Amino acid sequence: MTIRQHLIDPEICIRCNTCETRCPTGAISHDRNYVVNVDICNFCMRCVRPCPTGAIDNWFDVETPFTLDEQHGWQFLPPRPAAADVAPPDAFDDEAADLLARAAGAMGGAARAPASAAHPQVNVYTRADPAHATVTGNARITESGTDSDVHHIILDFGSEYFPYLEGQSIGVLPPGTDAEGRPHAMRLYSVASPRDGEKPNTNNMSLTVKRVMRSDGQPGLASNWLCDMAVGDRLDVIGPFGSTYLMPDDPTTDLLMICTGTGVSPFRAFSLRRRRTAPEPGRMYLFFGARTPEELPYFGPLQRLLQSQLHRELVYSRQPAAEREYVQDRLLQRHDLVADALRNPKTYIYVCGLRGLEEGVETAMAEICARHDLDWPALRLQMCDEGRLHIETY
Repeated sequence: MTIRQHLIDPEICIRCNTCETRCPTGAISHDRNYVVNVDICNFCMRCVRPCPTGAIDNWFDVETPFTLDEQHGWQFLPPRPAAADVAPPDAFDDEAADLLARAAGAMGGAARAPASAAHPQVNVYTRADPAHATVTGNARITESGTDSDVHHIILDFGSEYFPYLEGQSIGVLPPGTDAEGRPHAMRLYSVASPRDGEKPNTNNMSLTVKRVMRSDGQPGLASNWLCDMAVGDRLDVIGPFGSTYLMPDDPTTDLLMICTGTGVSPFRAFSLRRRRTAPEPGRMYLFFGARTPEELPYFGPLQRLLQSQLHRELVYSRQPAAEREYVQDRLLQRHDLVADALRNPKTYIYVCGLRGLEEGVETAMAEICARHDLDWPALRLQMCDEGRLHIETY
C-alpha cells in the first residue's frame, strides 16, 4: 500500500520561509532544508500558491514515507518512484484551499497580487545561470557604535539586464562550502530600489542588509560577507523571486506600510517608485519600528521628506527615559487614521519584518476595528481576496 507524501525540492528552494508561515497545521519546518512532516500535512495546499519557485510542488507515492532526518540531509530530491509523475492531491481545488486557509484564521490568507500591479518576471536567472553584478556602493546606514549594523548596498548589472519589480527579492550564493562540503544555501534579500534603479534608468538595484551574529557568537555567513564587500567586488545573483508582494501601479491608491528594521526594504522601493511616477499620488503611511533612532535604517533620508510625501510614524522600543513603544502601540494611538485607511476601498496594507510583528498588527487591527464599528475578520478576508493585504514575515 502506498501513501501520498508532500516534499520540498531543496535544489530550487530559496528558503524564503513563505511555506512555513502559511502552513496552518505546522507540518512545515526547517533547519538546513525546509521539510514536511507526513504525519501532520493534510494537503490543504495553502503553501503551494505563494511559493515563488515551485519548490513546494512535489508529490510522491511511497510505501515508506521519507523521515524528516532524511529530508534534512538532501541536496536534491531523490529519484521518483516507479509510479512515474505524481500529480498534486485533487482533494482540494483552489476555492477549497482558500476556504481552509481562511478557517485557519491566519492574517495573510492566500496571497494575491494587486490587480493593477505590473506583471513580474520570476526565475530569470538561476543557480546554474546566474546574473553577474558588481558592487558600486556599500554604506552603513545606522549609527556606528550601535548593535544594529545595517548597510545599503548597490549592485550594478552592467549590460546584463536584470528585470525586477518593487516587492520582489533576489538570491545570492555565499562563496565556499559548508561543513559537509556542499555549496552554501541561497540567501534571499528584498530589493530596496524601484524597478528603474537607484537613479532613474540605471541598470542597478540596492539591498538593505543587517550584519547578523549567530547565537553562538559567530558572524552570520551571508550578511557579513555582503556587509564587508568593497566597491568593485563581484557576485552572482539569482532571481528575481516573488509574484504577489507587489505594489499597485494605480497611483491613486493609498499604501499603509508597517515594518521593523530591514523590513523597510520593499517600502523604500515602493515610496521611491510612487514619488517618481505620480505627481499627485495617493497617500503613503509608514509605521516603522526600531530600538532607537540611531538603529533605524535610513533615519537621515527619512527626515528630509515632507509628511505630505510620506507620512511617517517612527517608533522606538529602547529610548532612554521613555516607555517602550512598538509598532502595534502606535497603530492603536493613530486609530482614527488607520480606521479611515481601512474604510477606503483603495487602501493596500503591507507588513514586513520579524514574525512576531504579524501577531501584534493583527491584534491592533482587530482592536481598531472594534472601536470604529468595523468587522476586521470580514474586512481582512475581503482585502486578501482583492490583493490588498500582504504579509511578509520571517
